[in-house]
Amino acid sequence: MGGRASAASKNKWISKTYDRINLTVPKGDKEAIRAFAAEKGESVNGFINRIIHEAMNKESAEE
Repeated sequence: MGGRASAASKNKWISKTYDRINLTVPKGDKEAIRAFAAEKGESVNGFINRIIHEAMNKESAEE
């Protein structure tokens, strides 16, 4: 049973623990990204984080 207090507490913890990045994509891409991530068993957030880290690791290895 969550309420306003638990939601506020969770939001406070998230704001202390995570940075937020807004992503803008062309119309129609949002649903395609959501479907692709779901196909892979990932959330959209998890999928985006994974591919960002993979790209960063790949580029670091190439240097």
